[in-house]
Amino acid sequence: MNLLESTQMAVKTLAANKLRSMLTMLGIIIGNASVITMIAIGQGAQKFTQEKLESLGPNQLSVFAGGDNLEGLSSDVPSLFLADAQAIATMAPAVREVAPQISSNLQLSRQGRISKVNVTGTTPGILYVRNLQVHQGRFFDPIELNQNSQVVILGPVVARKLFGNENPIGQLLQMNNLSFQVIGIMQAKGAFMGNNPDDIAYVPISTMADQLVGRRSPNGIPIDYLELSAKNQDSIRAAAFQTINILTRRRGRKDFTVAANKSVQDLINQVTINLSLVLAAIAGISLFVGGIGIMNIMLVSVTERTQEIGLRKAIGATEKAILTQFLIEAIILSVAGGLVGTGIGVSGALVVAMFSPLQPSVPIGAIFLTASISGSIGLIFGVAPARKAARLDPIAALRGI
Repeated sequence: MNLLESTQMAVKTLAANKLRSMLTMLGIIIGNASVITMIAIGQGAQKFTQEKLESLGPNQLSVFAGGDNLEGLSSDVPSLFLADAQAIATMAPAVREVAPQISSNLQLSRQGRISKVNVTGTTPGILYVRNLQVHQGRFFDPIELNQNSQVVILGPVVARKLFGNENPIGQLLQMNNLSFQVIGIMQAKGAFMGNNPDDIAYVPISTMADQLVGRRSPNGIPIDYLELSAKNQDSIRAAAFQTINILTRRRGRKDFTVAANKSVQDLINQVTINLSLVLAAIAGISLFVGGIGIMNIMLVSVTERTQEIGLRKAIGATEKAILTQFLIEAIILSVAGGLVGTGIGVSGALVVAMFSPLQPSVPIGAIFLTASISGSIGLIFGVAPARKAARLDPIAALRGI
């Protein structure tokens, strides 16, 4: 009996016992569907996180006051100053834009509507550094920055709180008993990791320091922190190095910290990849269970088909032919279950994409890998039942012993 005949006989045998075949495949179906879905969700989570981090700003670096070598002076953390940011912008060739910032929760009101809002005093450079876009109106310009103008740009959430469905552009609101004119509304970006850029109001940093929070010192305007953007990805290391050198020379010691968004992005990518692998491994356990199910059913099948096997051996079927047929049956069950499970897994990924912000994707390699594993499981777990069938004594088998 050749391979084709063995395959045809295996298909006929499985088709004659449809319910048993379906139940046997169930474990493989569930296992493959779980693995594919987990891999797809992991890929989607990684892509979603990466896009969100990139949306915070291209090639971004953050500089905070405070460092590891303050020699016991941590109780009085030194401040960064607006002049530090201006020095970096002027002297660091690898830096494209700098955005010093002063933030404070202030009360904004307009015609009886009151809202506590995170107000950020900054410069126009924040548009590039944080990859922000103005949806309506405009951002303040360098002239308004130098003149301490009382202008404000609202995030879309703030605009809805204070103005509802009205057009805020050109209208006034009160902040710390001062009137500010709304000149722009920012493009919505959505919340990420507890931070919602849509619920922020922006004013010139000079106005923030002089009129809203009253920050002045002999060294200039103290700022909370500053963000900067390198010219490109290849310049991130150089931008960090130049920033550290400039600030260390200005301040006499390294009493600040420079952190790169790319480092955080790489760390989160690594975490999501490892998490995806763990989830896929856990889901893969069901593939192993499905393999055991195939072996159990095939062993039962050998017992039920003892007389059939004895008759075939009596008319000349070799042990190799019997072994081949049972192995083919096991492989067909596992491969068919793997294909069905893969289809269900891909469908599950599409459902997740419809009802969540994730966009799961299934790599072709993952599909081939799970299909190969399914076939291997059928081969491995089908060996024992096939060998048992092939070694049956034909006379004892015919007697049903």
